[in-house]
Amino acid sequence: MQYQVDIFLASLNQFWLQLVNFVPRLLAVLVILFFGWIIAKLVRSGVKRLLELMQFDQFARKSGLEAFMNSGNMHVTLSGIISQVVYWLVILLFVITGANALELSAVAGLLQQLAVYLPHIIVAILILVFGTLLARFMNRIVFAWLHSIKFPEALAVSTSTEYGIQILAVFVALEQLGIGMQLIYSLFVIVFGAVFLALAIAFGLGGRDWAAKVIADMSERKNKY
Repeated sequence: MQYQVDIFLASLNQFWLQLVNFVPRLLAVLVILFFGWIIAKLVRSGVKRLLELMQFDQFARKSGLEAFMNSGNMHVTLSGIISQVVYWLVILLFVITGANALELSAVAGLLQQLAVYLPHIIVAILILVFGTLLARFMNRIVFAWLHSIKFPEALAVSTSTEYGIQILAVFVALEQLGIGMQLIYSLFVIVFGAVFLALAIAFGLGGRDWAAKVIADMSERKNKY
């Protein structure tokens, strides 16, 4: 009986010692998380303010992504999404610090993987925004050039160029998010190349009259001078 009591008292003493060692670390972690929460809020406000000064939401509206997102009555801005992602990234960094302090290595490892993934979301958003803007810009450039030389299919070519760049931006963004799109990307390149080859052949066959007309106009102008 005395032996069992000694075992119980030893276990109770060991538990008490572990608790005494754990409580200060827990309090320190709570303080770390509190300051992390404050810093995360400050960083979120700073990032949102910086994006507003850079007129990032105006670029998002011009690209059409913000209108697409708000089509479901979400009423969000891309600057708000990015600043919120940064907020949770900072929170995660402090939570990882706390988990390591409490020697919760498994939890810290999982949170580190999530923290590494969050910046990819920001990069993917930036790729979509600027990729869409580039697509629309190239649409105008290609259309203006083809229209200036009186190409009959200027609108079709410029629109195809815009859609091609937009789809490519989507694939690059998905790749940035770690979504396995290699096979689909390869198929897209093949199909996109085939479509442009078909368009080139069609324009080559259908553009002979246009080319002959352009040459005739140039010859007529030359004869006038």
